[in-house]
Amino acid sequence: MDTLRASRDIPSMLEVLAATAERLEAITRGLDDDALDAAPAGEWSARTVLAHLRDDEFMVMRLRLERMVAEEHPTLTPFDEKAWAASRWTDRDSVEELLSDFRLQREASLMVLTRLEGDDWQRTAVQPEYGVFDVSWWLQHWAEHDEGHIAQIEETLKAVST
Repeated sequence: MDTLRASRDIPSMLEVLAATAERLEAITRGLDDDALDAAPAGEWSARTVLAHLRDDEFMVMRLRLERMVAEEHPTLTPFDEKAWAASRWTDRDSVEELLSDFRLQREASLMVLTRLEGDDWQRTAVQPEYGVFDVSWWLQHWAEHDEGHIAQIEETLKAVST
C-alpha cells in the first residue's frame, strides 16, 4: 500500500499554519454580526467557518497528529462535519473569542509540530478517507485545509456583500 507523502517543504507548510490566525483576523476585522452570519444558501457563514477552524484544530488536526507521534500506525476515525455543524458549541462565538481560541489552539499545535524531527515526519496512520499517510502529508493537508477555509470565508463575504 502506498503512503501519501507531502510534496511541499515542511518549513513552508509550518509558515502557512503560523500565519493563519493573522490572516483570519485581517479578513474579519471590522465585520459586524450580520456580515459574519450571512452566507449563501447551503454554505457556512464566516462565523461558522471560524468556529470550525477553532474546533477542528484540537478535535481533529492536532489530535490526529498527536496519535501519529505517540502510536504505531494508528487507525483514525473520520470527522463528521455535518454533525458538528448541527450541534456545535456556540457559547464562545463572538469573532474576538473565536479568533482568540483559535490562536491558542494553533499555538499548541505549533508547539508539537516544531518539536518534530527526522523520522517523526515519516510516522504513518490510516484513515478511510485518505488511506495511509505520513506526518509530513498530514501537515500539507493541514496547511491546505487552512488555505481552503480562508478562501471560503473570503468568497462568502464577497458573495453576501454584493
